[in-house]
Amino acid sequence: MNRRSLLLAALALGFAGPALAQGVPSVLPDLGGRTVTVVTENAYPPLQYLDPKSGEAVGWEYDAMNEIARRLNMKVTYANASWDAMIEAVSTGQYDIGMTGITIRDDRKARVDFSDPYMRSQMVMLVRADETRFADAAAFKALPDGLVGAQSGTTPFYVAVNEVLDGNEQNPRIKLFETFGAQVQALRTGDVDLVLTDGTAGAGYVAASGGGLKLVGAPLGTEDFGFVFAKGSDLVAPVNAAIAALKADGTLEALTKTWFLDTKLGE
Repeated sequence: MNRRSLLLAALALGFAGPALAQGVPSVLPDLGGRTVTVVTENAYPPLQYLDPKSGEAVGWEYDAMNEIARRLNMKVTYANASWDAMIEAVSTGQYDIGMTGITIRDDRKARVDFSDPYMRSQMVMLVRADETRFADAAAFKALPDGLVGAQSGTTPFYVAVNEVLDGNEQNPRIKLFETFGAQVQALRTGDVDLVLTDGTAGAGYVAASGGGLKLVGAPLGTEDFGFVFAKGSDLVAPVNAAIAALKADGTLEALTKTWFLDTKLGE
């Protein structure tokens, strides 16, 4: 699956454009300049990452959140945290909003509230460009010494356990890492043979790899991304209204084209 096909899937599934205008409020809530802290990991290009030239934090999610903030009249400050600490930190009120390509899942809803989905992606298999031993999940499972990198508790971890391996969370073929970027580095150096990720991040890493990485096999399922908030947050409704407006007027579609077609990551 290439970058363009991932874009088209996102457009078809997540960005229906002006047809969504029915039911979208014509006037969005005004938060009166309220300051909101948004935490992210800066590890999922093109959603959010550090530009290798400038060191600036950039990406699709930053552009979307900045536009949400502009339309709601709120001021955003950004913070950085590791994935394994992020949901807990948001749930306890340390940060107001979390964004890092977070899959909307029922088990997480017990701890945090989600916004409406702003993007739909598919789980894909990221491998080295010269990988020839396997080209799909079944072939990887049959490879006795193949290793998959993962972060414990993430959607890719559970897909690795249940759809790529044997359902055993303690399977020694799973190597755990603290960040997604560390998994990709381990893949490139040969310390693991496979990394599972959502299609958006996978496409970003392939684009930035200089021909070193590729995607193989069929998608292993779809996932919807949402922003996360502390339970009962009064920010959920206004952010949802802004997401609906951004979908309806084509802003999210334009951002997707910019970050998935026009931006050459890592160059």
